[in-house]
Amino acid sequence: MDLNQSPGQNYANPKTCFFHVFFKAAALAFYVLSALFFDSFVIIFVVTVLLAALDFWVVKNVSGRILVGLRWWNEINDVGESVWKFECLDHESMARMNKKDSWLFWWTLYLTAVAWIVLGIFSLIRFEADYLLVVGVCLTLSIANIVGFTKCRKDAKKQIQQFATQTIASRFTSTIQSAFSVV
Repeated sequence: MDLNQSPGQNYANPKTCFFHVFFKAAALAFYVLSALFFDSFVIIFVVTVLLAALDFWVVKNVSGRILVGLRWWNEINDVGESVWKFECLDHESMARMNKKDSWLFWWTLYLTAVAWIVLGIFSLIRFEADYLLVVGVCLTLSIANIVGFTKCRKDAKKQIQQFATQTIASRFTSTIQSAFSVV
């Protein structure tokens, strides 16, 4: 029985899933709870942004590859233009990706951004511009990963469609050739 297809499937990469969620939760929890323990805005800013940066790095370089088989980066070409680069696993490997891992990846990616937006609204309502800066940095890192992986997923789907079209076309051509070779 294939574990990737069973209804009660487990996470295929529990350690990666843990760290994918850990840094997001740590940044959010530290930001929310820090006012209870620290009077220094500098400590709150540095630790929260550091945790968010670690989350950005883990998602972009580790969990994106392992949990959903995607990788993205941005380069500046010789002309000075920004160019997005995308990598994805081949069609067969993408089909074998664990559904639960993928679900966790995408939902936590989007929910983290929503949480930072809500915290930003609270900072606006309370007129705390300094805390809005913290939220802005964390939200920017979160949205960068959302944009990168969403573009990468669209590119991967396009590649899969092209592969499927080429495969169908080549099989159709070989079927026609074999039919005429018999005659």
